[in-house]
Amino acid sequence: MIPLSFYLILSAAFFSIGIIGVLTRRNAIIIFMCIELMLNAVNLSFIAFASFFGDSSGQIFVLFVMAVAAAEAAVGLAIVIALFRNKLTINVDEVNILKW
Repeated sequence: MIPLSFYLILSAAFFSIGIIGVLTRRNAIIIFMCIELMLNAVNLSFIAFASFFGDSSGQIFVLFVMAVAAAEAAVGLAIVIALFRNKLTINVDEVNILKW
């Protein structure tokens, strides 16, 4: 049996990679992919704790997080398409629609 700490270290590594990607990348699609990576890291932690404690509530939380991630992906893709139609770029540095 694999110890809980291995799962948590892997989850922390995935979450850290996601945060670094969100903070350093400028492409909107890459940023959304990094946010998905962070959500999957949280899902891994939920599943690891659910397995460790023998409780299924962590798996229920994973279903909710997956639903939120699917909604985020749909809304994010719609925003990226709208920005590309207006500005012809998906680089977040070049998009200044919300400025006065």
